[in-house]
Amino acid sequence: MVDVVGDRLHHVGIVVHDLAAATETYRRLGFTVAAATYPALPREPGAPARPIGAANAHIYLGRNFVELVTVVDEDQPLPAGAELLPIVVPDDRLPGMLAGIRGAAARLTGLLDRGEGVHIVIFDSADIDRSAAELDAAGIVHSGVQAVQRPIETADGTRMVPAHYLEILGAGPARIGIAQNSAAEQPVQPVHANGAVELIDCTLPSPDGEHRPAVSLVTGERLAFTGFTLAVRDITVTEDHLRSAGIPFARTPDTLTVPADQAFGATITFRR
Repeated sequence: MVDVVGDRLHHVGIVVHDLAAATETYRRLGFTVAAATYPALPREPGAPARPIGAANAHIYLGRNFVELVTVVDEDQPLPAGAELLPIVVPDDRLPGMLAGIRGAAARLTGLLDRGEGVHIVIFDSADIDRSAAELDAAGIVHSGVQAVQRPIETADGTRMVPAHYLEILGAGPARIGIAQNSAAEQPVQPVHANGAVELIDCTLPSPDGEHRPAVSLVTGERLAFTGFTLAVRDITVTEDHLRSAGIPFARTPDTLTVPADQAFGATITFRR
């Protein structure tokens, strides 16, 4: 086991079949969910950009976020209310970019074949090159640092901003990685009706049926995640919202837990 990034999550991704339905459900759960964004590329130089790969909708939470993800059907038109985000790429790099995005979408399809749920867990790094070097020193195979773009909502609207990312290879059924954001842009931080303020943990199953925390990146075992935990300002606000929305939950003195069948395969724990 090797802990390489400390105790903060960058984001978790819930992979779903129907992004519009998942967005509606998470809004009912009390989250402010940004409009779905569909990255787009031309299929050949000079052609119009069309959706490709994976679409997502973000739930921004302080320094991190939850992502709802689906695989794009390239033959379908852009859904109503979604935003098209063209990716600018030189003509000579277009074939490689298309192949890479389609390969990533195929991996997501493989995850989705196992069922909807938390299939993506990305940990935060202030220095991703150092994280990559630590992985190398530990003999942990990874993709190498990749320059990517991700959509964020700013005061000026949704835009693509630079980020750097690597993926741990051979980590099992989940996609596990490390990311470093650009400090140039900060997303707008919405208020959530359920009182959520930050993503603090992801969870793993345990033999007794409970969910054990997995806040630090652990390698050497095949990981499958069951859900995630959020900090809230006032758990009574969370409880009131869930009750008013008719959403079942389990209560302890410090937590409220929504079962996975209410949240597209992800168990959600709210903690004060």
